[in-house]
Amino acid sequence: MPFDILVLTCVGYVGFLFLVAFAVERRAAAGGIRWLRSPWVYTLSLSIYCTAWTFYGAVGSAARSGLEFVTIYLGPTIVFVGWWSLLRKLVRIGKTQRITSIADLISSRYGKSNALGVIVTLMAVVAATPYIALQLQSVTLSFGAIASAASGPAVGGGHVPAPAVTALWVAAGLAVFTVFFGTRNLDANEQHQGIVTAIAVEAVVKLVALMAIGIFVVWGVAQGPADILARIQASPLAEWHMRPGRWAGITFLSAAAVVTLPRMFQVLVVENADERHLATAAWAFPAYLFLMCLFVLPIAVVGLETLPEGANPDLFVLTLPLHLDRGWLAMLAFLGGFSSASAMVIVAAIALATMVSNHVVMPLWLWLRAGRATQSGDVRATVLAARRLSIAAVLGLGYAYYRFTGGGAALASIGLISFVGAAQVLPAMLGGIYWRGATRAGAAAGLILGFVVWLYTLFLPSFGSDALMAGDLIGGGPFGLSWLRPHALFGVSGMDPLLHALFWSLSFNTLAFCAGSLLTFPQPVERLQGAAFVNAFDQGGGTRGWARGMAEAEDLLVMSQRILGAEEAQAFFLAATRRQGKAGYLPDTTPDFLERLERRLAGSVGGATAHAMVAQIVGGAAVSVEDLMAVANETAQIMEYSSQIEAKSEELARTARALREANAKLTRLSVQKDAFLSQISHELRTPMTSIRSFSEILMEGGLDTGERARFAGVIHAEAIRLTRLLDDLLDLSVLENGQVGLSHEAVSLQSLIDRALVSAGFHGETRRDWVIERDRAAEAVEVTTDPDRLAQVFINLASNARKYCEAERPRLKIAVRKRGTSVEVDFVDNGAGIPRDAQGIIFEKFARLGDSARAGGAGLGLAICREIMGRLEGSIAYVPGQGGAAFRVTLPRRRARAA
Repeated sequence: MPFDILVLTCVGYVGFLFLVAFAVERRAAAGGIRWLRSPWVYTLSLSIYCTAWTFYGAVGSAARSGLEFVTIYLGPTIVFVGWWSLLRKLVRIGKTQRITSIADLISSRYGKSNALGVIVTLMAVVAATPYIALQLQSVTLSFGAIASAASGPAVGGGHVPAPAVTALWVAAGLAVFTVFFGTRNLDANEQHQGIVTAIAVEAVVKLVALMAIGIFVVWGVAQGPADILARIQASPLAEWHMRPGRWAGITFLSAAAVVTLPRMFQVLVVENADERHLATAAWAFPAYLFLMCLFVLPIAVVGLETLPEGANPDLFVLTLPLHLDRGWLAMLAFLGGFSSASAMVIVAAIALATMVSNHVVMPLWLWLRAGRATQSGDVRATVLAARRLSIAAVLGLGYAYYRFTGGGAALASIGLISFVGAAQVLPAMLGGIYWRGATRAGAAAGLILGFVVWLYTLFLPSFGSDALMAGDLIGGGPFGLSWLRPHALFGVSGMDPLLHALFWSLSFNTLAFCAGSLLTFPQPVERLQGAAFVNAFDQGGGTRGWARGMAEAEDLLVMSQRILGAEEAQAFFLAATRRQGKAGYLPDTTPDFLERLERRLAGSVGGATAHAMVAQIVGGAAVSVEDLMAVANETAQIMEYSSQIEAKSEELARTARALREANAKLTRLSVQKDAFLSQISHELRTPMTSIRSFSEILMEGGLDTGERARFAGVIHAEAIRLTRLLDDLLDLSVLENGQVGLSHEAVSLQSLIDRALVSAGFHGETRRDWVIERDRAAEAVEVTTDPDRLAQVFINLASNARKYCEAERPRLKIAVRKRGTSVEVDFVDNGAGIPRDAQGIIFEKFARLGDSARAGGAGLGLAICREIMGRLEGSIAYVPGQGGAAFRVTLPRRRARAA
């Protein structure tokens, strides 16, 4: 097949996946993805384990090493069938602790230590590099095989680019797709429904492709299963003998990889929508693996018999149909292999980019902006940009490894290098979730030592002699010390290099982890997290780790908006406020609220970064060692009694606080009422005095026509002023008594906003240097309401902004958003905003936003707005933390008929 057609086929296939992911993202945004969160989609997404290694390399491994390929499938099967409780515990911890990656798991368990997060992140990136190179190599080889069959044997000439060029374009294309769908937004728990569904589709494609080739080989080339068995007996594979050490070692490696590889942790834990899905995956995923390996041996045997001597066994899946003139089957095989490689690269890049942004970029950003967490720019934009750059960097490293190694090694051997590197996380992971005595120091020592040994004994030598490690060093050891040779450490020679590196790296890792944990004492947060992880099934949520602090809820809201986005953060704070029995968006900063907030932020930026950001604002209100020791020294009965007393004390404190706030509010209202009565008497007396005085002058006569007209105009203006004041009082009274009549009709919000701006004095886009920010497309919403009353609310809010905003360059932003069956309209200026102590009374009858002279009224405007919105079955609220005064009007799009 011509190379150009092959490229177009790949582009079309990626475009198809693009449409699948896009459609699912749209459905997810609309809340219609219940069927997509099924155990079958989850199980198929786990097929990310089956990469190009298992699609192409398994056949190559069978042709070279007989049944050794089975170990790659045997390890995960043992884990899913025999260690299902481990998987369930990881998923439970992931849900309760809002874990976003395997680095976040280790970091959160060991006292939310970002240093450990950085170590695991660097290890994961380096360990994944050979694996990504493997995928690029497999796709490049498959491109060359199909294109060469059509254009001739010269892969580097004609219309077929050199393999390095092909690999570069493949890496660039996968980077673009991953960036577009893997970093479109900052998800609460780093779940990507579109990507997961696309991976599930790819799982079906590669399974169908491999099964189709297997069926063709068994019944199309051979004469059925009996003939295949006879061919196996007659082939060199019949003389294969098991090497128990290598068999057990690779089985252990594959079992560890299914929980420690970043991409597997991503789909297994982070993307899990329901813990019950594991029950289906426990048998369905091993069944999938069985089908994937069912025809591996037949394809290998027939390939060895049919294809010319010297043919690459890793490409038998592809070259066998080509050799037998089955172009359509070869194309299906190519798409299956491309699916295997692209799925792995996409998910691995997303997982690694999440780790880099959460544990490297964000802590660095916090350090550079120390103490200014609430004054920074948009954190979301920083995180997303970091993830996009990280994806490009990860794929760039994979391509660099491919170029350095020359792409000549067998696929299986490259993959096993990554497996050993990923397995270094295993001691810290298992120790963290089963041993409360495991400490941060022990985990760090084990990870670093195991990683260094893996680098020295396996990773660096894989580049070849005199590449990154001198040939003399590999053959004779450093400084001529033969007992330190990378492949014969401590004089242990004759071992398989893979098993040698696995044994020494994990031995040193485990010993350092245990020794470090036994010799050090855990920090307070480590002890709390250790209890939460080890006893994950005994707790409904995380362990409280905050004492009551002096943090302002508004500061926490500002920070949260810049991480979660304004809508999500405001919804979270609103729900927390309602749980506390309060109104508005500013809950009490109780330990329970701080713990909930930290876990919520951890879903986007990781546990360590979330803890650091909350701590910056709270001011170090975490529990102390003395607190923990005091709790530890109490008996179970005293602890229970203390918790009851604490709960009652907390409730009493909250009640007392609410009473104090209510008393303070009543006091302020009393002062406002006195001021109102004084002001209203003044407002009534002033126009009445003017009217009386000028009326007496007119009654005396002797005035010319001009003076009479001028005095009459004054009387008229004062009468209008008096009438307006009386109208406000009557209007509020009628609204409060429910005697107002409403006229409902369909009306455009855009027309009401236009009318309000004109009435408030904004004639055009600017007025006295005012800038009006609007989205007219979003305002094209039709609502059924009383247009005059709703316009009255809009006019009041726009007028208040015009009166009280003192910014040098005043700006009014009007934002309209649909929210289910309701619509929200925000009026936000860039002024000083409303002080927190005044936010609770601004909608009361006697409240004013400023001094009487500037207000020009009796302070009834917002009280009338509240009553109007209540009659319109909507609401009006002040939204803090928006950089100025912000009011949100919420109303139904279609009013109930009964109303």
